[in-house]
Amino acid sequence: MEVLHPYNFSNIIARSHKMQAIFHTIKKIADFKTSILITGESGTGKELIAKAIHYNSIRRESPMIDVNCGGIPETLLESELFGHTKGAFTDAYRVKKGLFEEADGGTLFLDEMGDLPLSLQVKLLRALQEDEIRPLGDSKVVKVDVRIITATARTLGDMVNKGLFREDLFYRINVLTIEVPPLRERREDIPLLAEHFVQKYNIRLGLDIKEVHPDCLQRLINYDWPGNVRELENVMERSMVLAEKDVLTSEILPPELLRQSGSSARDDVFFWDEFSIKTNTKKLERQLIAKALAETKGNKTKASTLLEISLPALLYKIKEYNVEN
Repeated sequence: MEVLHPYNFSNIIARSHKMQAIFHTIKKIADFKTSILITGESGTGKELIAKAIHYNSIRRESPMIDVNCGGIPETLLESELFGHTKGAFTDAYRVKKGLFEEADGGTLFLDEMGDLPLSLQVKLLRALQEDEIRPLGDSKVVKVDVRIITATARTLGDMVNKGLFREDLFYRINVLTIEVPPLRERREDIPLLAEHFVQKYNIRLGLDIKEVHPDCLQRLINYDWPGNVRELENVMERSMVLAEKDVLTSEILPPELLRQSGSSARDDVFFWDEFSIKTNTKKLERQLIAKALAETKGNKTKASTLLEISLPALLYKIKEYNVEN
Protein backbone atom coordinates (compact mmCIF):
# COMPACT_ATOMS: atom_id res chain seq x y z
CA MET A 1 0.00 0.00 0.00
CA GLU A 2 3.05 2.30 0.17
CA VAL A 3 2.76 3.33 -3.46
CA LEU A 4 -0.81 4.49 -2.84
CA HIS A 5 -0.16 6.31 0.43
CA PRO A 6 0.47 9.79 -1.07
CA TYR A 7 -2.87 9.56 -2.90
CA ASN A 8 -4.98 8.07 -0.11
CA PHE A 9 -7.27 10.50 1.69
CA SER A 10 -9.67 8.94 4.18
CA ASN A 11 -9.77 5.69 2.16
CA ILE A 12 -10.38 7.56 -1.10
CA ILE A 13 -7.75 6.62 -3.70
CA ALA A 14 -7.03 9.45 -6.14
CA ARG A 15 -4.28 11.60 -7.58
CA SER A 16 -6.27 13.55 -10.19
CA HIS A 17 -6.44 17.32 -9.87
CA LYS A 18 -10.23 17.26 -9.57
CA MET A 19 -10.16 14.87 -6.63
CA GLN A 20 -7.24 16.64 -4.98
CA ALA A 21 -9.30 19.83 -5.17
CA ILE A 22 -12.16 18.01 -3.39
CA PHE A 23 -9.75 16.83 -0.68
CA HIS A 24 -8.62 20.43 -0.19
CA THR A 25 -12.25 21.56 0.09
CA ILE A 26 -13.03 18.86 2.66
CA LYS A 27 -10.15 20.00 4.85
CA LYS A 28 -11.43 23.60 4.72
CA ILE A 29 -15.09 22.89 5.49
CA ALA A 30 -14.97 19.79 7.71
CA ASP A 31 -15.28 21.58 11.07
CA PHE A 32 -18.19 23.79 10.08
CA LYS A 33 -21.80 22.77 10.64
CA THR A 34 -22.83 24.16 7.26
CA SER A 35 -25.05 21.82 5.22
CA ILE A 36 -23.32 20.09 2.30
CA LEU A 37 -24.83 18.64 -0.86
CA ILE A 38 -22.71 16.02 -2.65
CA THR A 39 -23.66 15.44 -6.28
CA GLY A 40 -22.38 13.01 -8.88
CA GLU A 41 -23.27 9.97 -10.92
CA SER A 42 -24.04 6.64 -9.29
CA GLY A 43 -20.91 4.82 -8.20
CA THR A 44 -18.62 7.84 -7.95
CA GLY A 45 -18.12 7.53 -4.20
CA LYS A 46 -20.40 10.17 -2.72
CA GLU A 47 -20.74 8.23 0.53
CA LEU A 48 -16.95 8.06 0.87
CA ILE A 49 -16.79 11.85 0.50
CA ALA A 50 -19.42 12.24 3.24
CA LYS A 51 -17.45 9.95 5.54
CA ALA A 52 -14.25 11.86 4.80
CA ILE A 53 -15.97 15.10 5.84
CA HIS A 54 -17.23 13.58 9.10
CA TYR A 55 -14.04 11.77 10.11
CA ASN A 56 -11.85 14.78 9.38
CA SER A 57 -14.03 17.05 11.52
CA ILE A 58 -14.32 17.83 15.21
CA ARG A 59 -17.43 15.59 15.20
CA ARG A 60 -15.40 12.48 14.40
CA GLU A 61 -15.87 10.99 17.88
CA SER A 62 -19.66 11.27 17.58
CA PRO A 63 -21.89 9.04 15.42
CA MET A 64 -22.28 9.30 11.68
CA ILE A 65 -25.67 7.87 10.72
CA ASP A 66 -26.39 6.91 7.09
CA VAL A 67 -29.92 6.99 5.69
CA ASN A 68 -30.92 5.91 2.18
CA CYS A 69 -34.00 8.06 1.53
CA GLY A 70 -35.08 5.77 -1.31
CA GLY A 71 -34.55 2.56 0.59
CA ILE A 72 -37.11 3.03 3.36
CA PRO A 73 -40.88 2.95 2.67
CA GLU A 74 -42.48 6.38 2.95
CA THR A 75 -44.79 5.18 5.72
CA LEU A 76 -41.78 4.28 7.90
CA LEU A 77 -39.33 6.99 6.93
CA GLU A 78 -40.81 9.72 9.17
CA SER A 79 -40.61 7.44 12.20
CA GLU A 80 -37.05 6.43 11.27
CA LEU A 81 -35.91 10.04 11.02
CA PHE A 82 -37.78 11.65 13.90
CA GLY A 83 -38.74 8.73 16.19
CA HIS A 84 -42.11 8.08 17.82
CA THR A 85 -43.80 7.71 21.18
CA LYS A 86 -45.48 4.59 22.45
CA GLY A 87 -48.90 4.23 20.84
CA ALA A 88 -48.24 6.85 18.15
CA PHE A 89 -49.51 4.41 15.54
CA THR A 90 -50.38 0.73 15.18
CA ASP A 91 -47.44 -1.47 16.23
CA ALA A 92 -45.75 1.42 18.08
CA TYR A 93 -45.32 -0.61 21.24
CA ARG A 94 -42.47 1.39 22.66
CA VAL A 95 -40.72 4.74 22.47
CA LYS A 96 -38.27 4.84 19.59
CA LYS A 97 -35.48 7.35 19.07
CA GLY A 98 -35.21 8.72 15.55
CA LEU A 99 -32.01 8.87 13.56
CA PHE A 100 -31.73 12.62 14.21
CA GLU A 101 -31.41 11.88 17.92
CA GLU A 102 -29.08 8.95 17.28
CA ALA A 103 -26.80 11.31 15.35
CA ASP A 104 -26.89 14.07 18.00
CA GLY A 105 -23.47 15.70 18.19
CA GLY A 106 -22.41 14.03 14.96
CA THR A 107 -23.46 13.79 11.33
CA LEU A 108 -26.61 12.62 9.57
CA PHE A 109 -25.94 11.57 5.97
CA LEU A 110 -29.07 11.56 3.81
CA ASP A 111 -28.29 9.63 0.64
CA GLU A 112 -30.51 9.60 -2.46
CA MET A 113 -31.99 12.93 -1.35
CA GLY A 114 -33.98 13.22 -4.56
CA ASP A 115 -36.12 10.29 -3.42
CA LEU A 116 -37.31 12.02 -0.24
CA PRO A 117 -41.13 12.28 -0.37
CA LEU A 118 -42.60 15.77 -0.57
CA SER A 119 -44.61 15.09 2.56
CA LEU A 120 -41.39 14.77 4.56
CA GLN A 121 -39.49 17.58 2.93
CA VAL A 122 -41.28 20.30 4.92
CA LYS A 123 -40.62 18.44 8.19
CA LEU A 124 -36.95 18.03 7.31
CA LEU A 125 -36.74 21.73 6.48
CA ARG A 126 -38.11 22.63 9.91
CA ALA A 127 -35.61 20.30 11.60
CA LEU A 128 -32.74 21.95 9.72
CA GLN A 129 -33.92 25.50 10.40
CA GLU A 130 -34.80 25.08 14.06
CA ASP A 131 -32.32 22.37 15.12
CA GLU A 132 -35.22 20.49 16.65
CA ILE A 133 -37.50 17.57 15.83
CA ARG A 134 -40.93 16.42 16.96
CA PRO A 135 -41.27 12.63 17.35
CA LEU A 136 -44.50 11.14 16.01
CA GLY A 137 -47.22 11.28 18.66
CA ASP A 138 -45.31 13.69 20.89
CA SER A 139 -46.39 17.25 21.72
CA LYS A 140 -42.89 18.32 22.69
CA VAL A 141 -39.91 19.11 20.48
CA VAL A 142 -36.44 17.69 21.01
CA LYS A 143 -33.36 19.84 20.43
CA VAL A 144 -30.65 18.19 18.33
CA ASP A 145 -27.14 19.19 17.23
CA VAL A 146 -26.64 17.44 13.91
CA ARG A 147 -24.50 18.24 10.91
CA ILE A 148 -26.44 17.41 7.72
CA ILE A 149 -24.76 16.04 4.59
CA THR A 150 -26.97 15.09 1.66
CA ALA A 151 -26.18 13.34 -1.61
CA THR A 152 -27.96 12.68 -4.87
CA ALA A 153 -27.33 11.41 -8.38
CA ARG A 154 -30.36 13.39 -9.58
CA THR A 155 -30.49 17.04 -10.62
CA LEU A 156 -32.41 18.65 -7.77
CA GLY A 157 -32.64 21.99 -9.60
CA ASP A 158 -34.66 20.33 -12.36
CA MET A 159 -36.82 18.60 -9.76
CA VAL A 160 -37.55 21.99 -8.16
CA ASN A 161 -38.66 23.36 -11.54
CA LYS A 162 -40.98 20.37 -11.97
CA GLY A 163 -42.46 20.76 -8.50
CA LEU A 164 -40.93 17.48 -7.28
CA PHE A 165 -38.62 19.04 -4.71
CA ARG A 166 -39.20 22.02 -2.41
CA GLU A 167 -37.25 25.09 -3.45
CA ASP A 168 -36.74 26.27 0.15
CA LEU A 169 -35.33 22.89 1.18
CA PHE A 170 -33.09 22.81 -1.89
CA TYR A 171 -31.47 26.11 -0.93
CA ARG A 172 -31.21 25.01 2.70
CA ILE A 173 -29.22 21.84 1.90
CA ASN A 174 -27.29 23.40 -0.99
CA VAL A 175 -25.19 25.85 1.02
CA LEU A 176 -21.98 24.07 -0.01
CA THR A 177 -21.87 21.72 -3.00
CA ILE A 178 -19.25 19.11 -3.82
CA GLU A 179 -19.53 17.61 -7.30
CA VAL A 180 -17.77 14.27 -7.56
CA PRO A 181 -16.46 13.77 -11.13
CA PRO A 182 -17.20 10.54 -13.01
CA LEU A 183 -14.29 8.14 -13.48
CA ARG A 184 -14.05 8.90 -17.22
CA GLU A 185 -13.06 12.48 -16.29
CA ARG A 186 -10.22 11.33 -14.02
CA ARG A 187 -8.67 8.42 -15.88
CA GLU A 188 -5.31 9.03 -14.21
CA ASP A 189 -6.86 7.58 -11.04
CA ILE A 190 -7.63 4.23 -12.69
CA PRO A 191 -4.14 2.65 -12.27
CA LEU A 192 -4.14 3.55 -8.58
CA LEU A 193 -7.65 2.22 -8.07
CA ALA A 194 -6.84 -0.99 -9.96
CA GLU A 195 -3.81 -1.59 -7.74
CA HIS A 196 -5.88 -0.84 -4.65
CA PHE A 197 -8.56 -3.36 -5.63
CA VAL A 198 -5.92 -6.01 -6.41
CA GLN A 199 -4.56 -5.63 -2.90
CA LYS A 200 -8.04 -5.54 -1.37
CA TYR A 201 -9.32 -8.73 -3.05
CA ASN A 202 -6.04 -10.59 -2.66
CA ILE A 203 -6.67 -10.28 1.07
CA ARG A 204 -10.43 -10.79 1.00
CA LEU A 205 -10.45 -13.76 -1.39
CA GLY A 206 -7.12 -15.32 -0.44
CA LEU A 207 -5.62 -14.75 -3.90
CA ASP A 208 -2.10 -13.84 -4.98
CA ILE A 209 -2.46 -11.67 -8.08
CA LYS A 210 0.87 -9.95 -8.70
CA GLU A 211 0.23 -7.53 -11.54
CA VAL A 212 -2.19 -6.09 -14.08
CA HIS A 213 -0.80 -6.64 -17.59
CA PRO A 214 -0.08 -3.33 -19.39
CA ASP A 215 -2.58 -4.09 -22.18
CA CYS A 216 -5.24 -4.95 -19.61
CA LEU A 217 -4.53 -1.76 -17.69
CA GLN A 218 -4.71 0.26 -20.90
CA ARG A 219 -8.14 -1.15 -21.66
CA LEU A 220 -9.29 -0.22 -18.16
CA ILE A 221 -8.08 3.32 -18.79
CA ASN A 222 -9.77 3.55 -22.20
CA TYR A 223 -13.17 2.36 -20.98
CA ASP A 224 -15.76 5.04 -20.07
CA TRP A 225 -17.06 3.34 -16.88
CA PRO A 226 -20.77 4.25 -16.83
CA GLY A 227 -20.94 2.64 -13.37
CA ASN A 228 -17.84 4.55 -12.26
CA VAL A 229 -15.66 3.31 -9.38
CA ARG A 230 -18.26 0.77 -8.27
CA GLU A 231 -18.20 -0.82 -11.73
CA LEU A 232 -14.39 -0.82 -11.80
CA GLU A 233 -14.29 -2.59 -8.45
CA ASN A 234 -16.77 -5.22 -9.67
CA VAL A 235 -14.71 -5.80 -12.84
CA MET A 236 -11.50 -6.15 -10.83
CA GLU A 237 -13.06 -8.68 -8.44
CA ARG A 238 -14.56 -10.66 -11.35
CA SER A 239 -11.25 -10.68 -13.23
CA MET A 240 -9.27 -11.79 -10.21
CA VAL A 241 -11.64 -14.69 -9.56
CA LEU A 242 -11.40 -15.83 -13.21
CA ALA A 243 -7.63 -15.34 -13.55
CA GLU A 244 -5.67 -18.55 -14.15
CA LYS A 245 -2.28 -16.92 -13.56
CA ASP A 246 -0.97 -14.30 -11.16
CA VAL A 247 -1.21 -11.56 -13.81
CA LEU A 248 -4.54 -10.08 -14.92
CA THR A 249 -4.81 -10.09 -18.71
CA SER A 250 -7.26 -8.58 -21.19
CA GLU A 251 -8.80 -11.93 -22.11
CA ILE A 252 -10.67 -12.19 -18.81
CA LEU A 253 -12.24 -8.71 -19.01
CA PRO A 254 -16.02 -8.51 -19.66
CA PRO A 255 -16.97 -8.49 -23.38
CA GLU A 256 -18.58 -5.03 -23.26
CA LEU A 257 -15.38 -3.57 -21.84
CA LEU A 258 -13.26 -5.19 -24.55
CA ARG A 259 -15.56 -3.84 -27.28
CA GLN A 260 -15.40 -0.24 -26.09
CA SER A 261 -11.81 -0.13 -24.88
CA GLY A 262 -9.89 -1.51 -27.86
CA SER A 263 -6.45 -0.05 -28.45
CA SER A 264 -7.80 2.04 -31.33
CA ALA A 265 -10.78 3.35 -29.35
CA ARG A 266 -8.98 6.55 -28.36
CA ASP A 267 -6.08 8.41 -29.98
CA ASP A 268 -5.25 10.56 -26.96
CA VAL A 269 -4.54 7.92 -24.30
CA PHE A 270 -1.06 6.93 -23.17
CA PHE A 271 0.00 3.32 -23.81
CA TRP A 272 1.78 1.56 -20.98
CA ASP A 273 4.87 -0.52 -21.57
CA GLU A 274 5.89 -1.32 -17.98
CA PHE A 275 4.33 -1.84 -14.56
CA SER A 276 5.80 1.05 -12.55
CA ILE A 277 3.04 3.47 -11.54
CA LYS A 278 5.66 6.10 -10.70
CA THR A 279 7.32 5.89 -14.12
CA ASN A 280 4.08 5.72 -16.07
CA THR A 281 2.63 8.67 -14.15
CA LYS A 282 5.55 10.82 -15.30
CA LYS A 283 5.13 9.65 -18.89
CA LEU A 284 1.43 10.44 -18.79
CA GLU A 285 2.07 13.92 -17.36
CA ARG A 286 4.66 14.61 -20.10
CA GLN A 287 2.21 13.54 -22.80
CA LEU A 288 -0.61 15.67 -21.39
CA ILE A 289 1.66 18.72 -21.10
CA ALA A 290 2.81 18.33 -24.70
CA LYS A 291 -0.79 17.94 -25.85
CA ALA A 292 -1.92 21.02 -23.91
CA LEU A 293 0.92 23.13 -25.33
CA ALA A 294 0.03 22.00 -28.84
CA GLU A 295 -3.64 22.80 -28.22
CA THR A 296 -2.80 26.32 -27.00
CA LYS A 297 -0.06 26.89 -29.61
CA GLY A 298 2.57 27.18 -26.91
CA ASN A 299 0.66 29.55 -24.61
CA LYS A 300 1.78 28.29 -21.20
CA THR A 301 -0.81 30.27 -19.23
CA LYS A 302 -3.68 28.76 -21.23
CA ALA A 303 -2.02 25.34 -21.09
CA SER A 304 -1.82 25.49 -17.29
CA THR A 305 -5.54 26.27 -17.20
CA LEU A 306 -6.32 23.26 -19.41
CA LEU A 307 -4.15 21.06 -17.22
CA GLU A 308 -5.70 22.49 -14.02
CA ILE A 309 -2.31 23.26 -12.47
CA SER A 310 -0.61 26.54 -11.64
CA LEU A 311 1.66 28.23 -14.17
CA PRO A 312 4.77 27.83 -11.94
CA ALA A 313 3.99 24.11 -11.59
CA LEU A 314 3.69 23.80 -15.37
CA LEU A 315 6.99 25.63 -15.96
CA TYR A 316 8.70 23.32 -13.49
CA LYS A 317 7.32 20.20 -15.17
CA ILE A 318 8.23 21.47 -18.67
CA LYS A 319 11.82 21.76 -17.48
CA GLU A 320 11.77 18.50 -15.53
CA TYR A 321 10.35 16.46 -18.41
CA ASN A 322 12.24 18.38 -21.11
CA VAL A 323 9.06 19.08 -23.05
CA GLU A 324 9.64 20.88 -26.34
CA ASN A 325 7.40 23.91 -26.84
